[in-house]
Amino acid sequence: MDVPLQISFRNMDASDAVRAKVQERAEKLEKYFGHITSCRVIVEAPERRHHKGKLYHVRIELGVPGRPELIVNRHPKEKHAHEDVYVAIRDAFDAGRRQLEDHARKIRGKVKAHETPPHGTVVRLFSYEGYGFIGTSDGQEVYFHKNAVVNDGFDALEVGDAVRLVLAHGESAQGPQASTVQPIGKHHLVD
Repeated sequence: MDVPLQISFRNMDASDAVRAKVQERAEKLEKYFGHITSCRVIVEAPERRHHKGKLYHVRIELGVPGRPELIVNRHPKEKHAHEDVYVAIRDAFDAGRRQLEDHARKIRGKVKAHETPPHGTVVRLFSYEGYGFIGTSDGQEVYFHKNAVVNDGFDALEVGDAVRLVLAHGESAQGPQASTVQPIGKHHLVD
């Protein structure tokens, strides 16, 4: 590792074996992101008065360009495997690796953007004729036929109901048309 590694021990004596394991795991992080500017690791045992079931806590602070700092703060509440300091170190560095991989993907622009599915509100219903219109968030009115409503739910629709929709390719004589309409109940989507 090009940058100096800072290792601190709390509530426990410094250990050369633990220090070597931390050094080894820190060097491996550079495979996932080669521009680490700082690395601080704190290995902490619970207070000495606890004699049974000590769970080690490992905190890693990584300096990287484009972010203030990546912090891994593993609090092993129910993970009894963390009674072994080496398991706690492994788990903390695995979490650090995942954060570095995510950061590298963001920098490369390879993060999947989860788009909000098209949605709207039923604004007009013509129950006897079997069709209606949905007002979308961009101000359009989209025509839909009763056969487009999933699970034969047309009869249960009311004006004001929130729905998710799939637009049909091309327009009908009535303008944009939904090929699938699914009521989304009381939940709402945020743009």
